Amino acid sequence: MEKGGEEVSPIAVGILSFVVLFALLLVGLPVGVGLALVGFAGLWYLISPAAAMVKLATVPFDTVCNFNFSALPLFIFMAQVGFTSGLSKDLYNLAARWLGRLPGGIAMATIGGCAGFAAISASSVATAVTMGTVALPEMKRYKYDPALATGSVTAGGALGILIPPSGVFLLYGILTETSIGKLFIAGVIPGVLLAAFYMITIYILCKRNPALGPRGPSYTLRQKLAAFGGVGEVLGLIALVLGGLLLGWFTATEAGAVGAFGAIALSLIRKRLDWEKFKHAVIETLKTTGMIYGILIGAFIFTPFIAATQIPMWLSAFITGLGVSPMLIMVIIILTYILLGTAMEENTMLFTTLPLFFPLALSLGFDPIWFGVIVVRMMMIAMISPPVGINLFVIQGVSKEPMSTIFRGVIPFLIADVFHVALLLAVPQISTFLPSFMRY
Repeated sequence: MEKGGEEVSPIAVGILSFVVLFALLLVGLPVGVGLALVGFAGLWYLISPAAAMVKLATVPFDTVCNFNFSALPLFIFMAQVGFTSGLSKDLYNLAARWLGRLPGGIAMATIGGCAGFAAISASSVATAVTMGTVALPEMKRYKYDPALATGSVTAGGALGILIPPSGVFLLYGILTETSIGKLFIAGVIPGVLLAAFYMITIYILCKRNPALGPRGPSYTLRQKLAAFGGVGEVLGLIALVLGGLLLGWFTATEAGAVGAFGAIALSLIRKRLDWEKFKHAVIETLKTTGMIYGILIGAFIFTPFIAATQIPMWLSAFITGLGVSPMLIMVIIILTYILLGTAMEENTMLFTTLPLFFPLALSLGFDPIWFGVIVVRMMMIAMISPPVGINLFVIQGVSKEPMSTIFRGVIPFLIADVFHVALLLAVPQISTFLPSFMRY
């Protein structure tokens, strides 16, 4: 290929495109616009102006009209209804009654409540905000260490993108054409395990220093069982959505419709949803969906450009030629995500790295479902990693504690994350066991 009398390597064009893209993002250009702009210019240069114009003309329509993508707004709407109708408080109360008497029990209940709300929220930020407003006043009332209190909500909130339904799993499935239903089910066991890891972390901290997290009130067995009455329908809805996916009763899109309808029905039965709240949920769903679709459109213009640069193929051939083990390459990918997570927002990480890392993972023989779980785990870590993890700023806004306190509080949970990711690497079946039973 010759431009201006000199041969220009497509790989060099691709590398330059990443430099330009990150520069555009640093000056505040929206992710979707940056991806679309760089991808369009790259296709124009590497292939032809006609090819670039065709992509620009067809991708927005194809993306918005793709039925398979309709699961996205449905699960977002389910999350918004659950958020506005206050279902989180019932889930937190259930966890508090069963765990509150343990050392650090109120913080452990916060993790349990976050795990439960994550199953209807699809969002880390929504989980962190909702549980933060419920749990932080309780931990303050019981004189919990502010670092432990804010750290537990920050980390627990991140469960919203691992425990299904997960917005990041949805985006990963759309971008890589991987089964969204299988991705959702793959997140169940890792999500439950991570919640357990976080609870164990809290227990160890408070066992060593009881002043960090005093025990909460005690409840009789009857009172503990009675707490299920407030969340029985919610747990039933979660079981229906996940069980239906596992058993093949419905697709991910149909599961989203069932979940959204169920959330509306439960909120109406409990008289927690009026017209104003419903309207707010619809508006927020439209805003979030519009933002995500904008990023998807940019990604679908950017991805074929990256393929045209031949960088994924070159990277795969280069790494294969090194003769190192595939697992070592995966560790390098994980370390790259950790480094990026300290300075980059998680959606930006996902959309800019997948065009490179996903083909590489496939060429190394990794299961796309398992790799999806690893990617989502790294997005979680990015969300709670200083200095730019979004959950840190969300909880700072809710708690009004200094950022230094929140940074200090989240460190033990990041250590737990390291052990959890190591377990997922060592035992891939944790992620692939349940999806192997799915019928589609």
